[in-house]
Amino acid sequence: MKGRFFENLGNQFVAFLAYWGGLAALFTRTLYWIVRRNLDRRAFTDQMWKVGVTSLPIVFLTALFTGMVLALQSAYQMQKIAAEVYIASLVALSITRELGPVLTALVVAGRVGAAITAEIGSMTVTEQVDALRTLGTDPVKYLVVPRFMALLVMLPLLTVYADMIGLIGGYTVGVFKLGIGSPLYIRMTFDPLAMKDLLSGLFKSGVFSMIICIVACFEGFRTEGGAEGVGKSTTMAVVISFVLIISADCLFTALFYFVL
Repeated sequence: MKGRFFENLGNQFVAFLAYWGGLAALFTRTLYWIVRRNLDRRAFTDQMWKVGVTSLPIVFLTALFTGMVLALQSAYQMQKIAAEVYIASLVALSITRELGPVLTALVVAGRVGAAITAEIGSMTVTEQVDALRTLGTDPVKYLVVPRFMALLVMLPLLTVYADMIGLIGGYTVGVFKLGIGSPLYIRMTFDPLAMKDLLSGLFKSGVFSMIICIVACFEGFRTEGGAEGVGKSTTMAVVISFVLIISADCLFTALFYFVL
């Protein structure tokens, strides 16, 4: 009984290492093709549209309501100590440092990452990926690189967009619901903000974009078992992306604000 337990534990550990090794190998091959400047510009433009432009409505709604809820929740506590004026600063720092980058990445992982896995997974189970190899085309160059570059460009832009919308949501509640003067709210929003807050958020969104693309493509390439397998791979890609995004956010927050 004890021997079987350790055998299963060892197998799980080996599978864990193999999974991370596969992610690292795919990431390395993607960088290799990027360095060789073999980017299909048409595919890159198409992916930028799919990743960025079509995500604008859902990012807008997510960021707007996040800013509004954050202002309302802050007001609930701040009014007890007559510190409503600091709601603007709290919303601004929370949005730019954490909620803007993280929520945008989670939305894109759930929407775009899942679509990437489903698309590549369908191509894998129907042997279209094998056909690419037979024709002498590297699937990483053809399928991964345009998506990787599109996410790397568009996710930081979506994060800036989410930051702006989130601040507008907080402003709407602060001025029109809580009665804080507009000039005072704007001043208390931008006074505490530093360039570090914006840049750390953009840096994290760049890392999140790599996580989303590599995990989604890797799960797509290892799909097997037909339509059911595509569904399982899509679910796994979203779950693993969410966990890695939250973990990376925790790591970089500790690094930027408690180490550097």
